[in-house]
Amino acid sequence: MQDDLIAPGLHPMLAARWSPTTFDPVHEVDAGQVELLVEAARWAPSAGNSQPWAFIVGRRGDGTHRRLVRHLAASSGRWAPSASVLMANLSHRYVEDTDWEYSEFALYDLGQAVAHMTLQAQALGLFVRQFRAFDRDRVAQEFGVPVHWEVTTMSAIGRVPAGTGAPVGPIPASSRERRSVDELLWTGA
Repeated sequence: MQDDLIAPGLHPMLAARWSPTTFDPVHEVDAGQVELLVEAARWAPSAGNSQPWAFIVGRRGDGTHRRLVRHLAASSGRWAPSASVLMANLSHRYVEDTDWEYSEFALYDLGQAVAHMTLQAQALGLFVRQFRAFDRDRVAQEFGVPVHWEVTTMSAIGRVPAGTGAPVGPIPASSRERRSVDELLWTGA
């Protein structure tokens, strides 16, 4: 793991990205902000412009949020319900009524869409924690997700309560574990 300072020139939004497990239980994300988050995802690149993603969006207090909370694992159930928004992230895996891949890049493309959404959230002063600690099959059943789509991950979105040590500006690299750049570069055999 690398303990160096964050590389000079790294965009401040990337340097400040953080995945909290504490959200402000009274902060509300308004409908316009949710629309901007989905709009950011809409503009993500995808193979052949297939846009193989969809989202189930629940704002805290609404029925969709409550339905999503029911399917959280115990670990995420301790913190995720206080997020202003819970979002199930879906990938279009197969052509309907076949076992043919809709796009062999569907999972990658969904990741791009969620990453775009994460940066848009940060531009709005919000934080996003992406997670997998929930029952994907039960969410699919609850929301009638067709079998050619896959409930893949969830995102919890909101503000962090004041006084909880939420980072402001770049986060020191020494407080975050990251593999070194050398470990990320494949040099072959």
